[in-house]
Amino acid sequence: MKRFKIQSGVVSGVFLAFFLLYVSDALAKELRVAVASNFLMPLKELSRQFKESTGIKVVVISGSTGKLYAQIKQGAPFDILLAADSIRPELLEKEGMGVPGSRFTYAVGRLALWSVDSTLPLKNNLQVLNHKNFRYLAIANPKTAPYGKAAEQVLRNKGFWEQIQNRLVRGENISQTFQFVMTGNADIGFIALSQLRRHQKQISGNSWTVPADWHDPIQQQGILLKRAKTNKAARQFLNFIKSNRIQKQIESYGYSLKL
Repeated sequence: MKRFKIQSGVVSGVFLAFFLLYVSDALAKELRVAVASNFLMPLKELSRQFKESTGIKVVVISGSTGKLYAQIKQGAPFDILLAADSIRPELLEKEGMGVPGSRFTYAVGRLALWSVDSTLPLKNNLQVLNHKNFRYLAIANPKTAPYGKAAEQVLRNKGFWEQIQNRLVRGENISQTFQFVMTGNADIGFIALSQLRRHQKQISGNSWTVPADWHDPIQQQGILLKRAKTNKAARQFLNFIKSNRIQKQIESYGYSLKL
């Protein structure tokens, strides 16, 4: 009976080839999506639906749009960015870090003013900021969070920006801003309308949707990132988000679909 000698280098090479195929297949069934804080909870629900229909897991990384953009610039391994503005996706496309032609608007955000104190009058042209019971106003950081930038525009346009500085509480992102109001660290806060819709059964108080023409449109865009250019699962997910059924679902979360 003949005996065959197999060199250890050949075995190692075969093993490595199978290992790489396994890893490649595993990665193909997992996406890393960076998302602006305001869209975190909707994305978790949509990701669950996507996995149920495709078997592809979506790993969600959340933060302010500005910080996510900085992380992408530093090489963070994200496949898709769902921003809270159009500026960062445009920059990523121009800078060669986003796939040309993949950028699209998935939602248009709405800004809301909210307080857990139902006695504060929120609908009177921001005169609540002169109310005797008002102490602190929470907004997201305008430098990194588009909802914070919109809040700053509202305050400037209505002549309150300068006088309110010593009573401003700035959240790192819109989720932290929501928590400031929820916990009473701020009496009033500019938050995302979608947050009110999501928590409407758990929260109390008074709220008011800010007129859309009081600030620049919060045009929330998504873009496929360069590392996922040939990733079929990533493109499948983007098509899923763009579908009519999912767009209607996004609208039900408190977003508009048109500017």
